[in-house]
Parts: sequence; structure tokens; C-alpha cells
Amino acid sequence: MNITINTKDGVPIYRQIANQIRYMVASKLLKPGEEITAVRTLALALNVTPNTVVKAYDELESSGVIFKRRGAGTYISDQQSPLADRERRRIIEARIDTLLAEAHQLDFNADDLLDLIRERQLQLGETKQIENKGTEKTDE
Repeated sequence: MNITINTKDGVPIYRQIANQIRYMVASKLLKPGEEITAVRTLALALNVTPNTVVKAYDELESSGVIFKRRGAGTYISDQQSPLADRERRRIIEARIDTLLAEAHQLDFNADDLLDLIRERQLQLGETKQIENKGTEKTDE
């Protein structure tokens, strides 16, 4: 687990930890059933108190993102949590908000943005198809 703490952020450290784990679950970097870093190990790696990590893990457990097996570790929940879907949506909405703010500053309207998004999607789709063709095995 690659977690970064920003002490100048203003967001409590336990919340930064919880948010980053939520993001990793929502983006499928952490898979259901996967064991996550032990409290003490993560606390040492982040140079925070174990209580900070416990607070983050407790928040994640109460929202169904993780579960604890007494004496056996902490794991990503096997069940698809509605939280993961909400988190995925929240991530995209935040990116859209940033895009809209930048577009406004650069004098792009919504129609211009939609056209650009469709154009980029087509280009990315073509690139992906080319990449897939390069990796396909052909029978000759």
C-alpha cells in the first residue's frame, strides 16, 4: 500500500489514510479479500502513532470497506460495497469539477468540452485497438 501523508493539507492524518485506502479500493488497486498492512507496520512507515492508523481502520470498517479477523489481520471486504461505487463517482466528479473550472478559465463552453471528450475517447479507443492487435497471436 502506497500512502502519502501531507501534514500541511489541513485534513486529519487518519482521514488521509482512510481516503487513500478508499481510493485504492474504488480503483481496484486493492482487491476484495486482500490483506492490508498491519496497524503497527503502517504507523511506522508513515511515522504516525498506531492510534492514528487504528482510527482510520475503524472508520473504514464501520463503512464496510475493510474487515478484521481477530489475530489474523485486516482485509478488504469481499462484498461490493455501495461505498466503492460512491467513491468512484466522487473521484470522477472531483476531476470533472477541476476540468470545468479550467475550461471556464480558458473560455471553453460545455459543448466544446463534450466534443473534445468524444474526440479523445475515439483516439484512445483507436490506440487501445492498435495495442491489442500488437499483442494478439495470429494463426498462420
